[in-house]
Amino acid sequence: MDLSRILEFPVKEYIKQPRSLLGAGAYENAGPEAAAMGLKHVLFVTSGLRGTGIIDECRTNFENAGVSVTIYDKVETNPKDYNVMDAYKAYTEAECDGFISIGGGSSHDTTKGARIVAAHDGRNTNEFQGLNTSEKLENPPHIAINTTVGTGSETTPAYVITDTTTDKAPHKWVAFDRAATTTLAINDPVLCMTQPPEYVAYTGFDTLAHASECYVGRVQHLSTTPQALSAVRMVSENLREATYNPKNYKAMEGMVWAQYIAAQAFSSGLLGILHSLSHAVCAYYDIHHGLNNGIGIARVWTYNQPAAVEKYADIATAMGEDRTGMNPVQAADAAIDAVIRLAKDCGIPENFGQVSEYPKTRMGQGFYEGKSSGAIQSDDDELQKMAEHMMADLCTPGNPRDLTVDAAKEILRDCMYDPMVRKTTNGYRQNIWGTAPAMGRAAAGG
Repeated sequence: MDLSRILEFPVKEYIKQPRSLLGAGAYENAGPEAAAMGLKHVLFVTSGLRGTGIIDECRTNFENAGVSVTIYDKVETNPKDYNVMDAYKAYTEAECDGFISIGGGSSHDTTKGARIVAAHDGRNTNEFQGLNTSEKLENPPHIAINTTVGTGSETTPAYVITDTTTDKAPHKWVAFDRAATTTLAINDPVLCMTQPPEYVAYTGFDTLAHASECYVGRVQHLSTTPQALSAVRMVSENLREATYNPKNYKAMEGMVWAQYIAAQAFSSGLLGILHSLSHAVCAYYDIHHGLNNGIGIARVWTYNQPAAVEKYADIATAMGEDRTGMNPVQAADAAIDAVIRLAKDCGIPENFGQVSEYPKTRMGQGFYEGKSSGAIQSDDDELQKMAEHMMADLCTPGNPRDLTVDAAKEILRDCMYDPMVRKTTNGYRQNIWGTAPAMGRAAAGG
């Protein structure tokens, strides 16, 4: 019997997790761990961390363990295909035998791509998008040292790369590949204390996106959904304090655990259209992935609520909302109100048009022809392209509610121009009893 006709995810897979070290001082074990693996010369893959002291400390740690180091530190936000290929080139030219990624998701994802390229004799990274596309599962060892509270990439088989060179560009694609799982993941809250407050907030919303999308999604993997809800609770309890008082070790440790648990959850429970939206916006505008999630999260929760009312009611409880006297619909509304309050408390802009300069910003410097820096303004044609990008994203099938191009355009338009408020009788959320209000505004601006 073809169960796919009645069940969307009839067989659920639990994804193998890498060995991990978590806690204060964990990163000091990286050099000795590399030596124990038999590594002699490793490539550090990182972004803007040179000069913070982290790279120098790590290099000394490895050299003291007898492991030589070469550094590739040109990784960009939303890593590009050429970042992957340049890292692979640096690895081969230095005759390295292992990779060490240091930073957040951009550094880890670049390294995952470079490892797979190395295993396939230098083939272009854009050939490996999709699900388990690797032909060779053995590739160089990879230790991922995390410095943010939002990536999760240090422990998942997923990585995301922006195609800037093929006829599909600009296109931010997702790979979910068992060959991409790291050899060792290291999470040290002390390293995360070096982040600018903006990055704590942005990466924290990536964690909340991972956790909430896994919890409400179609897969409903019973080994991971409880983890996802726990991560929602931990973000709600710790993100404000970690953002504004990053030296608070307890709050930062809570966020480190939240991001790690959420990533373990979505490795098996998958994601949804909030990540599809963020990937599309990243491709066209090169905005920080976590910032995109922070702007889009309330809009996506609002869109999805009719398909997962009880789940969003659970999220309200996890976020500390008092549900006394509320029915599930009212509680789900309270979850949306709570996430809007959290976003505003942490400095997330109302919409993409209000995104301003932030560390390492490339706002408005995407690859779409004719795009220039400055305030983001999308016309209908560009909204259509991003909506189609969302429809083709690997994350979309896991969403609890089916997506259409028109609905994707309306969510994107709201993210571009509207204030961050919960939609009720107007907007794009279908009424819970089945009546659908008219969708869309006549023009992109209002």
